[in-house]
Amino acid sequence: MSRRVRQRALAGALLLAALLAPAAVSAREYLQLFVTAPYLELHTGPGRGYPVFNVVPRDGSVDVLFRRTDWFKVRTERGVEGWASIADMRKTVLADGSPFHFDLGDRGGFTLHRYEAGLFAGAYAGASLVSGYYSLSFNTQLALEGALGAFYGRYSNGETADLGLTHVVTPEARFSPLLMLGLGEVHTEPKATLVQAANRTEPTAYVGGGVRYYLTRRFFVRAEYKAHYVFTKRNRNEEADEWKAGFAFFF
Repeated sequence: MSRRVRQRALAGALLLAALLAPAAVSAREYLQLFVTAPYLELHTGPGRGYPVFNVVPRDGSVDVLFRRTDWFKVRTERGVEGWASIADMRKTVLADGSPFHFDLGDRGGFTLHRYEAGLFAGAYAGASLVSGYYSLSFNTQLALEGALGAFYGRYSNGETADLGLTHVVTPEARFSPLLMLGLGEVHTEPKATLVQAANRTEPTAYVGGGVRYYLTRRFFVRAEYKAHYVFTKRNRNEEADEWKAGFAFFF
């Protein structure tokens, strides 16, 4: 092939690409989902306060245009555009029948997520405390949480372990109270300066409350108080107050 022919072929290819580029942009592909519930409600705006003006029947499809917190802007096969809630969109599937999964890194995810973890600093029975926790949510309001901590005091050091249930009072709000109830264990190592001091490990039970506040993306702050009841082998049981605050994230 001569040099002139190659140049003409290249020029023709560039011209064809320039002509097809606008069409490619205008024919942008959106994610297509299919309704598995009896119907999918479409609201006039991104919120429960907006009325339902259309529904998509079972096996009907919608194109996902974009998402705003826990609402999705979608377009039906007939070109009707509306807003569907995150709860309803969980009942849609892809073309191959697989469930529709989406990122939870926003306020919608703060309300509805499966796992969370965090680190705290505070006090346990007057001693300095550092701790961490991991949470598994059953739904938007109830979660199973496990926590491990270490405290460092003037007369003793030790570790704590808790396992219990946490209730989120208003999961849809940016700021929400928490209620907690569970069991645990505390291991105490008295300082060597104490006379007849011995290490001990004792079971505990606790009740507590706290607050959480959403910051941004997947992050939030959390503060809590727990009243621990320590079941000792001595003549009487003991009580220990735990205060702590820190940062956490959900996923």
